[in-house]
Amino acid sequence: MELKDIIGQQKAIGFLRSLADSDRIPHAQIFLGNEGTGKLAAALAFSQYVLCQHKSDGAACGKCPDCIKASKFIHPDIHFSYPTVGSKAISTNFINEWRTAITENPYLNAAQWLQHIQAENKQGNITKDECLDIVRKLGLKIFEGSHKILILWLPEYLGKEGNRLLKLIEEPPENTLFILVAENAEAILNTILSRCQIVQFKPLEDSDIVNVLESKGTKPEQAANIAHLANGNLNKALNLIVEENRDYALDFLKWMRLCYLAKPKDIIEFSNTFQTLGRENQKRFFDYGLFFLREYMILLMTGNEHLRLGEQEITTAKNLRKVISFDQISPISDLMTDSIFHIQRNANPKILMTDVSIRMNHILRKKTVLV
Repeated sequence: MELKDIIGQQKAIGFLRSLADSDRIPHAQIFLGNEGTGKLAAALAFSQYVLCQHKSDGAACGKCPDCIKASKFIHPDIHFSYPTVGSKAISTNFINEWRTAITENPYLNAAQWLQHIQAENKQGNITKDECLDIVRKLGLKIFEGSHKILILWLPEYLGKEGNRLLKLIEEPPENTLFILVAENAEAILNTILSRCQIVQFKPLEDSDIVNVLESKGTKPEQAANIAHLANGNLNKALNLIVEENRDYALDFLKWMRLCYLAKPKDIIEFSNTFQTLGRENQKRFFDYGLFFLREYMILLMTGNEHLRLGEQEITTAKNLRKVISFDQISPISDLMTDSIFHIQRNANPKILMTDVSIRMNHILRKKTVLV
């Protein structure tokens, strides 16, 4: 992948080119942006550009040995780190799966990656052993290129283990570059953030997504509709077009109805199903809920029905105006945010969903929220 192939991030890519061309690349950077904005793709392309032996006019040559190896993700001086499963797992154990996954979709999300490695219900993480392996790898000499580069995808999964990398990030070996690819700065240790230069990646314009979809044979009207729903997320748009994404909308709206009706048997059955989804999909269920609430709040505040929701979702949102007032949005949002927090900390999903459903019923019925 080359820098010219990165979609809709002209400002960020121009900035990165200028750093490489002036030989003033910071030793630690964070490519920060929402899912599907091309951060990982940019990190892969930037690494190739840095190592290219014959770059010119802002482009890698694509033909030198460094370019060829970088494009196949086998360059010995480009190292990768990413969430895995297992208390002692390291990224090297999953390198073949990683190369396949990013070749197929460099815009993928954590849930897709963990599904790719058959994580099932296990929580992804970047382990102590992985951090020690990073220190070991970056302590080696440069093999072929001008730099050693570590692309660390989703440093949010480091947690406190990130402390093990602080000294290396602050005082790396000569010509060593860290590229951290992140979505949530608040989940990264402040001590890591303060040592890195942040490069922002904005949500893609609908027109950029439409162009990609049409290049894949999607009809213009369908492409425009999908781009609207994708909300700047190319990965979501690609999932929508091939219908590979789980229908979080259908599940979420079904759950909201169950919470309002408060039928214990139905809630328990839904909680049993929820338990089987796997932790990443459980988190994404509530992520969708937060997204739906944001769109619903726009409907309440402005009356504008041109929302980033499907036809059925918009109909449901309009009907919910009889049930959910503006004042109830905040406690519902807090409930979902807390649920994501507890899932990340390995809460029992069946018990969690049952409890959350009861709390949701109290909010919807305008009763006192349980504490």
